[in-house]
Amino acid sequence: MATQINPPRGMRDFVPAEKRRRERVLSKIREAYTAHGFDEIETPVVEDSDRLHSGMGGDNEKLSFAIMRRGLDDAALQDAADQADPLALSDLGLRFDLTVPLARFMATHRGTLPNVFRSLHIGPVWRAERPQKGRYRQFVQCDIDILGEPGALAEAELLVAGSAALASLGLTSCTIRVNDRRLLNALLEWCGFAEEHQPQALISIDKLDKIGTKGVVEELAQTDPEAAERIHQALNNWAEGIKAGIPLTTESILASLPEGLREQAAAVEAAESLGEVADAVQAGGGALSLVFDPTLVRGMGYYTGTIFEVAHPESGSSVGGGGRYDGMIGRFLGQDVPACGFSIGFERIVDLVSDLPEDEEEAVILLVDKKLSVGDVMRMKQSLLQPGRRIRVERRPKNVRGLLDRASAEGFTHVAHVRDAQVEDPSTITLEPLG
Repeated sequence: MATQINPPRGMRDFVPAEKRRRERVLSKIREAYTAHGFDEIETPVVEDSDRLHSGMGGDNEKLSFAIMRRGLDDAALQDAADQADPLALSDLGLRFDLTVPLARFMATHRGTLPNVFRSLHIGPVWRAERPQKGRYRQFVQCDIDILGEPGALAEAELLVAGSAALASLGLTSCTIRVNDRRLLNALLEWCGFAEEHQPQALISIDKLDKIGTKGVVEELAQTDPEAAERIHQALNNWAEGIKAGIPLTTESILASLPEGLREQAAAVEAAESLGEVADAVQAGGGALSLVFDPTLVRGMGYYTGTIFEVAHPESGSSVGGGGRYDGMIGRFLGQDVPACGFSIGFERIVDLVSDLPEDEEEAVILLVDKKLSVGDVMRMKQSLLQPGRRIRVERRPKNVRGLLDRASAEGFTHVAHVRDAQVEDPSTITLEPLG
């Protein structure tokens, strides 16, 4: 009995029909982003290990795949074992996202790029996840980023372009939840959390959808019971508003905040900034609805301002997101560069997209007699080739109907029957529609 051979856990093969479907979805995304002025780049799938573990990738750094250094001898192996540090054996690693490579790219090519650079970056990334539905060890990310623009224009352009890409795929029921890290920081300070405890408090709040209000409050109470109780009151007050959808306007944002927080300068500044973004997105024709979610955190520690996350009613988790991360690129470049990005979770949205129409082209099965010579077959194929048409050669089997049914299911549109008599005059070959 043959042994079942599968790809490594968390990784997948794609048969031709699946691959074509994925490429059609990617083509739609590229088309939308290119129309909004983003230029595509490409970076290596590996980066220096030190760069991948520089603290910019958050918890994803723990999930990176390391590449062992070449030419290691027994002494080096023993030294790494003595240190109990597997990374001592690695000098490279597979990228776990596209943001760290983009930051390195910007630092490398800063002198040749415009002052404000709109990047489109699509490619596979790898994480040592525990495989489960919708979560893989190799997956595709689709990122757009605006580097060098410090104002609300960056957020507005990203949200309009991102919503246009999703709308082009028919995903108009998506909702974009928006918050601001400055508002979260003001909330934690108002509640009474010491500055050194605020990063951990954000991590706890970020678990709200997993462990619920009670679980979040219990975690926070271990650090500061009084501050945790104030968070508890705020979460209870927000529950109904979040469920109904808090409009993304300055007035609605401030009205939703606890009394005493809404007068703080940092909260007012963040609310006004979010209101400006919402107005700009509406003016720019944003195709998706925007709502304010004061509990949205996004776990990455590098976010510095506006953050957003895309929800779809048929998905159990977010299908996209991003935000402003002004401090990251400066760590490579030596000078601060404003940065904001938006990422579509391709593996999650591709399953939500209804079948897109095939590109309009003639796909022809060239059905030839088995006794025709290889040279004659190739001459027949060459006579039919032209732009917008693809040809697949098939030797005529006993079950012609079965072959043609399979070809039709694979997207082929026509069949050309070639027999001995047509070898001398290829112009007599005709194309017959399949189906």
